[in-house]
Parts: sequence; structure tokens; C-alpha cells
Amino acid sequence: MMDILILIFEFFKIGLFSVGGGLATLPFLYRLADKYPWFSMSQIPDMIAISESTPGPLGVNMATYTGFQHSGVLGSICATAGLIFPSVVIIIMVSKMLDRFRSNKYVNYAFYGLRPAVMGLIGAAGFGVLIGALFHSATLEELNLGNIGSMIGIEECILFAALLFATNKWKKHPIFYIVLSAVVGIIFAL
Repeated sequence: MMDILILIFEFFKIGLFSVGGGLATLPFLYRLADKYPWFSMSQIPDMIAISESTPGPLGVNMATYTGFQHSGVLGSICATAGLIFPSVVIIIMVSKMLDRFRSNKYVNYAFYGLRPAVMGLIGAAGFGVLIGALFHSATLEELNLGNIGSMIGIEECILFAALLFATNKWKKHPIFYIVLSAVVGIIFAL
């Protein structure tokens, strides 16, 4: 029971402080991978790929996955509830007070100040995903710059470059590229 409460509390903190969407949860998930044996750093890119490929928000999907890995169905429900509870409470409070503070200059300044912080969190998370996807290491700290040639994932870099080119050249639906990437990933894994 104590494990479930810890799971709820950790995802409650993530839900409370990860302003900016699903990618903003990634720094918190990397910290969880260091702190608890629920998942490893090397599993995070796979969690992102699955979460991005399935319906629903990235953070919620990752919380559900982590909870399920930790404690089955009950864990997935508790982790997801812990993650979304702060947002639900904040949205209810904001909606009640929005009309009163809509034209308040300090509220506008606070939102203006949050934008760069959110962009920084999302940028750092995106950079972490890029490192985890293109190199045979989960984080930047694990990269050995003296031996970087052996750590580069050749297949991953080729797929990245090909998809970057294809998405800019042919404007197809993103689902097409997700499915194509999954097929190529399966072929590379064989």
C-alpha cells in the first residue's frame, strides 16, 4: 500500500510542476528513473515512442505505463489519477477566478514570464529525447565525447535524416510517418 501512495505522490508532483504538456514531464521521469526501480533510463525513449503512438496525452500515457509496470492495473489508475488531479483542481480554480482576473496586469505578467520557462523545459526534454534516440546512451551525461563514434546509432541517424527530409518534402499525415517509423524500427530490430 505504501508503494501505491509513493507512486501517487510522485506523479502528483509531476502533474503539479510539469507546466507545458507531456514533454515537460520528461525531466521528472528521468529523475524517477534514478530514484525508483520502476523503469530505467534506457526505457524512457521506448516509453515516449509508445506514448506518442497511442491515443491520449504523452504524460498520461507514460504515467499509466509506469503505474502498470509497478503495480498492475491499480498502479496505472493511481499514477494516472495522481498526474491529472493537480490539473483538474487548478483548472476548476482558474475557471472560477478567470473573469475576475482576466484584465489584471500582474496575471498577464505571470503568464508572460511562464512562457520562456515552459519553452526551456520542452526544449530540454526534446534535446534529451534526441540524444536518447540517436546515441546508444539514455542521457547526455552518459555520452563519452572521447569515444563518440562508437556511441552513434547509425541506423537511428539514417532514419532520423530520412524522416526529416520526407516530412519536409512530402506533406503527409503524421500517422503515416509514425507507422512508417514503427515498420522501419521493427526491420532494424530484426
